[in-house]
Amino acid sequence: MTLTRSFRCKAILFDLDGVLVNSAERVERTWRAWAATHGLDADLVIAFAHGRRTVETIQLVAPELSASAEVAALESSEAMSSEGVYEIPGARELLESLPPDRWAVVTSGVRAVAEFRIRFTGLPMPRVMVCADAIARGKPDPEGYLAAAERLGLAAADCIVIEDAPAGIEAAHNGGMRSIGVATTYPAARLGEADAVVARLSDLTIQPAADQILITMKWPASEAPGKST
Repeated sequence: MTLTRSFRCKAILFDLDGVLVNSAERVERTWRAWAATHGLDADLVIAFAHGRRTVETIQLVAPELSASAEVAALESSEAMSSEGVYEIPGARELLESLPPDRWAVVTSGVRAVAEFRIRFTGLPMPRVMVCADAIARGKPDPEGYLAAAERLGLAAADCIVIEDAPAGIEAAHNGGMRSIGVATTYPAARLGEADAVVARLSDLTIQPAADQILITMKWPASEAPGKST
């Protein structure tokens, strides 16, 4: 048996890493090397890092360090590194099915890294992209998602966020937006605050029509990871 569920919205706001681009391998290598340099627990650092801006991760795990200096070094090492960066299956088809003014990317990475990963994977470049270096407060604060909705000319309630991390889902809800979790980085149980959860991006079908977008989720009942209501 196949389960289905659908949502309607006017625009979709995507997280980048873990949703459209698989950079988990690259991110983990970077943070493990950094943690080893500073004698920190790498697993703990990585747990904090997913879905958060680099500066906020450093402030949480190593408040005694100069966050600005550490951020510069970390982001420089990632800016032009393609090793461990891949397109998420289904991302290209999904983005190409959307009108350019009906979607945006909101990422906890800086613009140089985000643009490099999008170009490297060959994904469409969004007209609206809100990056870590353009906002004062990162996820779970809703600033980035609210800025993207405003730049698209839409109310927050008209947008649906697609996220892979609890911090991003919290940011969406803090901004008055619905969210769909994709269990690529965290298990579905960790994404329980989302309005729905799917196992993979390719479980989503998107159909733009008039001034609305229909998002349909399909998955075998045996794999159903999300809420059923």
